Amino acid sequence: MHEMSITRSMLEIVRREMEASGIHALRKLKVRIGELTAVEPDTLKFCFDVSIKGTPFEGAVLEIEEVPLGGKCRDCGGEFRITAFDNRCPRCGSTDIERVSGHELDIISMEGD
Repeated sequence: MHEMSITRSMLEIVRREMEASGIHALRKLKVRIGELTAVEPDTLKFCFDVSIKGTPFEGAVLEIEEVPLGGKCRDCGGEFRITAFDNRCPRCGSTDIERVSGHELDIISMEGD
């Protein structure tokens, strides 16, 4: 379960940012998770909830924005969602595509007191 190590890494980043900003309690953490990361949102939330018990993060809410796998056609410039069954451009049929989204693993924002 790599979600636990991801959670620990995120919380370490947040802890450093809280110290630098003078924030003492975390209320909300918003993250962006791409489809290609193979991170299960429910598992990540579970790991987050378990990891924050008894810490300054306790009571915080994890908000997850899921990002689908997106592509851009190098031939016609069309942008579209890539599916497991078809990675052709729906506009022109080309297979010369570039992945433009779906590999994100970002902390977007945090709120605290």
